Amino acid sequence: MTFLTAIDKYIARLVIVPMLSVFVIAASLLVLDKMLKLFDFVATQGGPVGVVFKMLANLLPEYASLAIPLGLMLGILFAFRKLATSSELDVMRGVGLSYTRLLRVPFLFAIVLAGFNLLIVSYIQPRSRYFYEELQFELRSGALGASIKVGEFNALQDRTALRVESSRDEGRQLQGIFARIASEKGDVLVISAREGQFFASRENPDTVILRLTDGQIVQESPTIRHPRVLTFASHDLPVDLPKIEQFRRRGDKTSEYFLPELLRIGWSQHSTTEMRNQTIANLNYRLVEVAMMFLLPLLAVALAVPPKRSSSALGVFVSIVMVVAYHKVNEYGQDVSSLGRVDPTLALWGPFALFAALIVWMYWRLAYVPGGQPIGGLETGFARLARMVMGLFAARKRQPDVPPEDLSGAAHRAV
Repeated sequence: MTFLTAIDKYIARLVIVPMLSVFVIAASLLVLDKMLKLFDFVATQGGPVGVVFKMLANLLPEYASLAIPLGLMLGILFAFRKLATSSELDVMRGVGLSYTRLLRVPFLFAIVLAGFNLLIVSYIQPRSRYFYEELQFELRSGALGASIKVGEFNALQDRTALRVESSRDEGRQLQGIFARIASEKGDVLVISAREGQFFASRENPDTVILRLTDGQIVQESPTIRHPRVLTFASHDLPVDLPKIEQFRRRGDKTSEYFLPELLRIGWSQHSTTEMRNQTIANLNYRLVEVAMMFLLPLLAVALAVPPKRSSSALGVFVSIVMVVAYHKVNEYGQDVSSLGRVDPTLALWGPFALFAALIVWMYWRLAYVPGGQPIGGLETGFARLARMVMGLFAARKRQPDVPPEDLSGAAHRAV
């Protein structure tokens, strides 16, 4: 007898298509929302457009850690909802297959995806987060070749200011150039030119040559009484590039540590209390997010089966709200416990215990209580609320609009 029967393979086909679809859609929505902000940030810093896609690639592991649980839960929910609304689930139950037996394949998906998610939050996400911060630093420092901002004063080094009116040919040709260079001895050169062009220096890679055309130089110095004015047709101005600081090492933030590193720092006697609280809180946050995935098959099935003679999709909405709300509660628990105000075990595993108890109760009601429907009460309440709202709109539509003078006449007749 094989481990997976034909029914298991049928359920697997029903689960995998919506699961992958939800995962792609959820990840795409998160990426698109961040893409607009990154394009604005990169354009402000004057960096190349290609760096936006590198930053988005480094954010994918972080988004995948949320999109994978959503995809797993909704994939199982849509599969069992299809079985329930087409009466196939009643047939399977009639031949002796329990809900627990039907959850064999969904739990296999949950185990595989939980292991993959553990790999993401343990190693891939910390490293990608560090690379994302490094790209941000390089954009701000100009290490990615940020261009000269047109119409603004650009500080090329501590004692050099450059302003360009306009540029052409992707910044190679500059027009309306103004430069002010101050030396340590107090000498000041004020240079203006009609146009200019940058060239690389063969002698020093940290220096570029700005070749100016049709301009003049005004020199001021404490040793001379009157400023000197020099008109030139062509003048080469060496410009030292600003020194770019090295980016910090990985680990200045707890979200950049690997899981074994969090374990070592959290239980080390040499770590400070603040560092210990932050690492233990981040460690428990990652573990509780992965552990939650083993409860998703039970939650999906409990919310997928609607009451008899009902085709409401309320379970889909409730499932998304529950998973996202639980994720936000875990984030808040991590923030509070990292400050040392609450024990990480209570702040993170306490909501997990309550969430698990609620899910187990909902599944037990569906699987072992005759006629038990976990969302039956919610559907009844929403139906009553919908009828009340529709009744108010209908009553308001039937009520005639009475002009103000008619109301005053009716009041006069009543008196």
